[in-house]
Amino acid sequence: MRLSPLTRRRLAAFRANRRGVICFWIFLVLFTVSLFAEFIANDRPIVMEYRGQWYFPIFLDYPGTDFGPDFLPTETDYTDPMVKTAIRAHGWMLWPLIPYHYDTIVNNLPSPAPSPPSWQNWLGTDDQARDVLSRVIYGFRISVLFGFTLTILSSIVGIAAGAVQGFYGGLVDLFGQRGMEIWSGMPQLFLLIILSSIINPSFWILLIFLLLFSWMTLTGLVRAEFLRGRNLEYVRAARALGVSDAVVMWRHVLPNAMVAVLTFLPFILSGSVTLLASLDFLGFGLPPGSPSLGELVTEAKNNLQAPWLGITAFVVLGGTLALLIFVGEAVRDAFDPRKTRS
Repeated sequence: MRLSPLTRRRLAAFRANRRGVICFWIFLVLFTVSLFAEFIANDRPIVMEYRGQWYFPIFLDYPGTDFGPDFLPTETDYTDPMVKTAIRAHGWMLWPLIPYHYDTIVNNLPSPAPSPPSWQNWLGTDDQARDVLSRVIYGFRISVLFGFTLTILSSIVGIAAGAVQGFYGGLVDLFGQRGMEIWSGMPQLFLLIILSSIINPSFWILLIFLLLFSWMTLTGLVRAEFLRGRNLEYVRAARALGVSDAVVMWRHVLPNAMVAVLTFLPFILSGSVTLLASLDFLGFGLPPGSPSLGELVTEAKNNLQAPWLGITAFVVLGGTLALLIFVGEAVRDAFDPRKTRS
């Protein structure tokens, strides 16, 4: 695909920010690795061979009776020493690099939980004897996926609302602005506390609730761009030729507005990740036991005698936000007319 000269200049401006490019690749690698968390940190073998048959425990559940009549017909516990011995007597198992799931209770710790980092648990364990590194991998994935989903959905709703207000103006803009002022004044935290007392928030319930308020982030910016762009000559000419309003908004005005929107998206993403971690820290986020970076911060606060928990939480959260902010700076440079003019 052949790129336009403007796109090539923007890519050159993005690559000129070496710090942003390096952070972009670091974040991309970390996020890609976290997508395959089940293959990296799990208390089940990836693949195994037993008596000439192949098993894939990471995808399917197998009853214990498949590996001997002495075991129960329930889901196999592959961490049981007796199960390991029975399987290895007639086959082999390929384990993930970290043999713990995010909710696996680690047995035979060298010291009471939370235990310090060791060769068995590279980042130690938390106060419930769960491996910290596996919880960080799963927590990073769910935080970034939550941030991406919330950013995309809120941007779509916010851009649509701002486009309609800015393009039509008049009473549409007036009532839209007054409605946003009223809606933005709603106490979000109090409403979330009430919601948590009625139902147990899950990933999607929490996402829908936050979407009800986060869509207004880009509305004002898009509204201003459409107010400016609707009076441009080529827009007025398109409307005079009978082009529908939807086509004019989508094809002629929105591309110019997206330049300003794209520069804000990395910062909105970092804010979404921080928001989820804050809610988990306060106890109004994901269900208890979920792999959450905010819960790791809570455990660090409750276990000051275990500094590795606080250090891990600071490095993961601070590093994630720093990567996203530096990437956002590079994106901002890519769309800065002063840097792409020549």
